[in-house]
Amino acid sequence: MSAAAQLLSVSHSAVSQSIKVLEGQLGTELFDRVGRNIELNREGKQYYKEVGPALHKIMQASEALLNKNNNHRLTVNMINSLALHWWIPRVGRLQRFEPKLDVRISNRIGVFELAREGVDVALIHGAVDDWQHYYCEKLSDDELVLVCSPSLLPKGTKLSVKEILTRYPAISVSNGRRKKDWRTWCEAHQLPLPHYSNNLTFNVSAQAIHATIRNLGLLITHKQFVKDDIEHGLLVEIGSCVSNPLQAFYFVCNPDKLKNESVLTLRSWLKEEFASSLPINKFLTN
Repeated sequence: MSAAAQLLSVSHSAVSQSIKVLEGQLGTELFDRVGRNIELNREGKQYYKEVGPALHKIMQASEALLNKNNNHRLTVNMINSLALHWWIPRVGRLQRFEPKLDVRISNRIGVFELAREGVDVALIHGAVDDWQHYYCEKLSDDELVLVCSPSLLPKGTKLSVKEILTRYPAISVSNGRRKKDWRTWCEAHQLPLPHYSNNLTFNVSAQAIHATIRNLGLLITHKQFVKDDIEHGLLVEIGSCVSNPLQAFYFVCNPDKLKNESVLTLRSWLKEEFASSLPINKFLTN
């Protein structure tokens, strides 16, 4: 019920009431209710089997008409960290590249049905094993980088990376997509894992990056997340990047979306942006 309400952008009670009205019109119950749980019963499954294809056709026809009336509007899904630290700094460049393109951002996490969620294109940071029935195109390899606030390391600092790791606290991200970042980088540099401090473990990269900018410590993160922050002097890169074999960046969409001129335009721009190399301020090396 809650998932359906969220998908339809209505309240939980509105969904419950609509089901009651439908069951009243049909003169039969469609769900079995056990405590707080609810599932389709035999009649409900049979009813859905018969009306499901018609509902799908209605959705497809509505989407086609909507796309016709808004052929320059696209909904693009990406994780919040990529939206904040990569997408937003480049919006001006996209507007200059194609002024008519109107991109709306969503931030769903995990694997989901693009069409069902109204998403035209997804930027995937990770693996695409679960997206094989979509069109998937690799945009860029993933690189891990050690960064900190420039105020922690004034110009001329002669400390080695090992000494820096000992001197300043480590900031970490606990979610499953990021928890191996520190280990991957340290193993590549043959350095021991740092000790973590209280209050410096965050659930998402955006929080960890903000904490790093505010001088709270060192962070291993993904270079695409912080390229703009490094370029504008909010962060400095320490040592060398490490290729991350666990993840990459991909352009994902339904194959039929490749007939859409706006999708092709966005893909072309994304490929160009991910391939570009912005200047990097490297203050220190190993």
